Amino acid sequence: MLTCYPGLHALWCYRWANWFWRHRLRLLGRMVSHFGRLATGVEIHPGAKIGRRFFIDHGMGVVIGETTEIGDDVLMYQGVVLGGTSLEKKKRHPTVGNNVVIGAAAILLGPITLGDGARVGANSVVVKSVPPCATVVGVPGRIIEERREPVADLEHGKLPDPVSEGMRSMAEQQAKLEERIKRLEATLGTRTPNGESEERQK
Repeated sequence: MLTCYPGLHALWCYRWANWFWRHRLRLLGRMVSHFGRLATGVEIHPGAKIGRRFFIDHGMGVVIGETTEIGDDVLMYQGVVLGGTSLEKKKRHPTVGNNVVIGAAAILLGPITLGDGARVGANSVVVKSVPPCATVVGVPGRIIEERREPVADLEHGKLPDPVSEGMRSMAEQQAKLEERIKRLEATLGTRTPNGESEERQK
């Protein structure tokens, strides 16, 4: 890990860059940050605030904006973007609580807040704040689960897919409606026009 782990090297570069940034050596901070980006593929603005035991797994493609605030014990996978939605000099990047897990290629935009213990599924786009201990998936991100206690795991293979669940629910409703129509036709003694029943079955 000390010699061949870019996520760790990116964090080292950030700590140096952030020290320079806080001591008004802005150009030097940006230069160290730029070197870290070239060496690791991870771009962390030196003005970001990152807590203890922050871990970037694999790392490549991670982008963390200037006004981002990250708590302690946060796990982040490759390709994550903590981006802004404005060029104004104010708080414009996400605030991430403690014990948060952010899946690969997830994008968090704007001055939103992720509560302690929140989890973000891979490839999700989050543009609204997330309460503590909630799990968010999809585009745009939707809360699919809320827990009382913080958790640090994120089993991507077990996360539900809200789109497929919505399609399944619609198919079930359609089947129920077709059954009601058949019963109604049988009661009234009417028949479905030729060809329509075959199309419905397809």
